[in-house]
Amino acid sequence: MKGITFTASLVLLAAATSAGLGYRLRAEPASGAQAAPAQPPTYEIDPTWPPKLPHDWVMGVPSWVFVDKSDHVWVLHRPRTAPADQRANVAPPVIEFDATGKFLQAWGGAGQGFDWPDTEHSIFIDYKDRVWITGINPNAGPEVSTRSDDMILKFTRAGKFLQQIGGRDVSGGNGDTKNPKKSAEVYVYAKTDEAFVADGYGNRRVWVIDGETGKFKRQWGAFGNKPTDRPQVDPNAPPDPARTASDGPGPDQFDLVHGTKVSNDGLVYVSDRSYRRIQVFSTDGKYRTQAFINRGTSNASCDTVAFSPDTEQKYLYCPDFNRGEVVIINRKTLEPVSTFAGRGAAGPDAESPHARDRLQVECLHG
Repeated sequence: MKGITFTASLVLLAAATSAGLGYRLRAEPASGAQAAPAQPPTYEIDPTWPPKLPHDWVMGVPSWVFVDKSDHVWVLHRPRTAPADQRANVAPPVIEFDATGKFLQAWGGAGQGFDWPDTEHSIFIDYKDRVWITGINPNAGPEVSTRSDDMILKFTRAGKFLQQIGGRDVSGGNGDTKNPKKSAEVYVYAKTDEAFVADGYGNRRVWVIDGETGKFKRQWGAFGNKPTDRPQVDPNAPPDPARTASDGPGPDQFDLVHGTKVSNDGLVYVSDRSYRRIQVFSTDGKYRTQAFINRGTSNASCDTVAFSPDTEQKYLYCPDFNRGEVVIINRKTLEPVSTFAGRGAAGPDAESPHARDRLQVECLHG
């Protein structure tokens, strides 16, 4: 199977098919838990993975990885994408490993009382050990289904269903405060127990809900503007010029809100992938600043961000989906200071970094 590998600080997941190889990236030197590193860390490939799954299981395309507070690595993959002749042996979509790589458990998929996504996208384990799952169908193509994953699911870490927010084919767009639409990522801010949702594949907003009840709190779009629905686009029209523009502030609406994270000092970092920018807000949605990442060289950069593990979170780590590299950014200035990986740098199977959580990298082909 296409594998994963990790340390407690960094994971690289390279995936395209269900048979293959994984990589670990080792930081040299490791960042301390308290003091900020004087220089950004450097990385080298450790191709000693992956561990073997039980029951001769295989994986479909992994879409997200997350390292929890116990340094356990959680992998969310897409069972429907496994080769047809291997689907009888496909693993459940949620897989947990301990910090040494030992398999611990696997669960997920269709069940009673909830709508499991047709196309799995992200997984997040919050400070209360609640597991959040999002989906983005039919974004991956009509071969899965034409149904829309307008829901966010919440489970215990053992896989017991807790709550569904939204449903299938129910979203009313950016003005709908009860239902998401093909959400890309969830991040729960422990200080307020609020879930900041990158509601970006179907809508184009940051959507904030109560972490316990799921009730709507507030939302905003680019620059703090009211988010609006996308206009109907003529399929024969030329590409959106904002996706290739090399100067100017960018559009006043998000295009693809693919990631949202909250720093220790209460700043919200929103990744607008196809417009190749990060926008920064206060937790109540007030716009602070923005920066473009690889604007002149990439057509889809910065899927989300991760923070360096020092107390002040000196660096941001931004995966560039198009260039296949991870950009290290000074969080205070939003200036890039270093990169690692890149297409071909981690072997032929590491192509498109998709997501980072607690300094892990996950990669997709295509």
